[in-house]
Amino acid sequence: MSATMSVSDLAKVLFVTELQASENPSADRIRAAIECRLRACGGNHADCTVYVAQEAGDHPETYATRMRWALDAVARTYSLVTAAA
Repeated sequence: MSATMSVSDLAKVLFVTELQASENPSADRIRAAIECRLRACGGNHADCTVYVAQEAGDHPETYATRMRWALDAVARTYSLVTAAA
């Protein structure tokens, strides 16, 4: 995780990955998905925000649930890294 990226930034990146909450992805899968998506966005997490906004507009009925999942998943995933270090 980049030292300059907040939980919110990482959650936006996770939000636009293919991972689904129903898969109960492991911390390793979450980190890998975020890294892959960041590479696809040229390493700029702000570029992912465009996709988040598009998804919010296209699917407002599922936006809040998915973003809550992404925020919780990122918080759990990266707190595990901190605890293990």
